[in-house]
Amino acid sequence: MATIRDVAEKAGVTVTTVSRVLNNRGYISEKTRKKVYEAMKELNYQPNELARSLYRRKSYLIGLLIPSVSHPFFAELTSYIEYYAYQNDYKILLCNSLQDVEKEKDYINMLKRHQVDGIIIGSHTLKTEQYLNVNLPIVAIDRYFSEKIPYVASDNYNGGVLATKLLIQNGCRKIAHISGPLILNTPANNRYKAFMDVVTENNIENVVVETKINKFDIDEYRRLIINLFKEHQDIDGVFASSDLIAATIINAAREIGKEVPKDLKIVGYDDISIAKTIVPPLTTIRQPIEEMAKKTIEIILDQIDGKEVSIENVLPITLVERESA
Repeated sequence: MATIRDVAEKAGVTVTTVSRVLNNRGYISEKTRKKVYEAMKELNYQPNELARSLYRRKSYLIGLLIPSVSHPFFAELTSYIEYYAYQNDYKILLCNSLQDVEKEKDYINMLKRHQVDGIIIGSHTLKTEQYLNVNLPIVAIDRYFSEKIPYVASDNYNGGVLATKLLIQNGCRKIAHISGPLILNTPANNRYKAFMDVVTENNIENVVVETKINKFDIDEYRRLIINLFKEHQDIDGVFASSDLIAATIINAAREIGKEVPKDLKIVGYDDISIAKTIVPPLTTIRQPIEEMAKKTIEIILDQIDGKEVSIENVLPITLVERESA
């Protein structure tokens, strides 16, 4: 196996010069840089990343902890986070917690052992104190931790207002909101707050149902939805807190003989890729998923570099009108 000394000898330069090329430090002429890279290629030399990270005092690794990579929203978000991290010479260590407390603890410890430069948190299992003790730059996605940990979210309140008002404007007189677990302290709860403000202001009969904590289960969603319509057969509009729930409602509506949007109007939240392919295509609130990912990477890198960052980072949403409402 070739060593850095072999590369230096092959390129006709010093070991220090090869090290400077590898770590991009100091001035190196393009001619010298080219000679070093050609020697590395000929010798099939692979730099020792651990040694390089110790030298640079950076591992160029970022931990990403999410509840479920199979969930369409987190899948799209992860894809964009990886893209923007890579554009900045960083690699992602993906941790799929499945909302398991012990698994999340294990992942946090693993990320610390791998000396990641920062952690992005999209999971909601561990308590705030357990993240404050990590002693690494942290950015949260759609979760409040403390005044010390920055977060990135969409404008959930405005999204809830637009969704609920659209249902009312389109003639709905009894509206259900299927929310996430409100016990969690997340910016997404503002969708529920907006819903309640709008239906109260307009004197609209309403029902609120919470999904279970730590669940992204379509079968569970379906049972919840079927029970909702058994108890409230006169519901004519639903604001779902995610497109995945909204898609499940469309399927369940067929089972109970409700036609969308004639008998039941539905608005989702996220605008994931499947929203436009559902039949009928889903009216939804578009979260700027790519922009959220880009902002998250910007914040974590600024923290790594010791820069001041904003704690609250709320990005605008868009109402996308299709055929379900």
